[in-house]
Amino acid sequence: MDFSFTEEQQMLLDTTRRFVARDYSFEARRKIRETSPEGFSREAWKALADIGLLSINVPEADGGLGGSPVDTMLVMNAIGEGLLLEPYLSSAVLSSKAIALMGNEAQRSAFLPALAAGEKIAAFAHDEHASRFDRMAIGTRASPVGSGYVITGHKSAVVHAASADLLLVTARIESGAIGVFLVPRDTSGLRLVPFKTVDAVPAGEVWLDQVFVPATALLDGNEAKIAEVLDTGIAAICAEAVGALDKLLAATVEYARNRKQFGQPIGKFQALQHRMADMVLHIEQARSMSYLAAVRCNDPDPALRGTALSAAKVVVGQACRFVGQQAVQLHGGMGVTDELDVSHHFKRLMAIELQFGSTDTHLEAYAAQLA
Repeated sequence: MDFSFTEEQQMLLDTTRRFVARDYSFEARRKIRETSPEGFSREAWKALADIGLLSINVPEADGGLGGSPVDTMLVMNAIGEGLLLEPYLSSAVLSSKAIALMGNEAQRSAFLPALAAGEKIAAFAHDEHASRFDRMAIGTRASPVGSGYVITGHKSAVVHAASADLLLVTARIESGAIGVFLVPRDTSGLRLVPFKTVDAVPAGEVWLDQVFVPATALLDGNEAKIAEVLDTGIAAICAEAVGALDKLLAATVEYARNRKQFGQPIGKFQALQHRMADMVLHIEQARSMSYLAAVRCNDPDPALRGTALSAAKVVVGQACRFVGQQAVQLHGGMGVTDELDVSHHFKRLMAIELQFGSTDTHLEAYAAQLA
């Protein structure tokens, strides 16, 4: 099968990689992580907007590039290589996709151009403590009151919630259907406790206590459309994982060439060569499945899409765990130090393995879909 990219797609990948190499070295990332009160760089976010990366998931009619999932995949590859802390997944992928898919003309014109330009940041507030990877187990409620809705509930680990101007909150309406509401971050009754995840990504616990929003805040959404948005997120983090996996392999091979034991580089020991060969196999399998995820994430058949995305998440999740562990072990004690980027890639891969459902959860889902 031909996996070659078009000239425009290769230029997109090269442009993103040049940005990472020029402006987002590991030391630059460390400085952002340690000194930025928001946990990411507004300057880097503006630079991403200036080169058009924030507008890939915004349709051309709404001021964006109208890119494909493959375009998103290529950008996420480079983001994974650079371990970017900016809210690309939450704002430029999930939220932009949700508003483009479910928003009416007024909602799209109010938010999509601003998201594409980097003037506003949005966060997709969906996960809850009690869901246990059941993505449609939503306990947050939205009750119609007068000319709008009153939302009550709790959203857990909302990535980049504290910096978001807008939260896209999923809630169950009285009819039993799940709706998506556009809730400004400063809305009365919304309370947020920020924290950082194990991989240094900013997140927050969000409580909604009798939060009133007008009826115009409700997107034209349902469970099928929400699932499509989440599947787009799965494809995106699979691509991000491949970028991080490539960096871990390169770092491990370089270390094995230079680290000497018993008078010779440890890369000459056959047992370690076998382990690195297994790392390559896992990464190439993950890369192929990330291509499948990108191709299938917009498939109109939810069963076919779900099977492909679960399969991709399983293979990528297994690669995250195996390659991450091997890289740390082959580096020895250095592999877990904060000074080495290996430990940071390892933490990010462990977080990806659990995000949007764990490997075991998707394996069960894949088996159920085949049955």
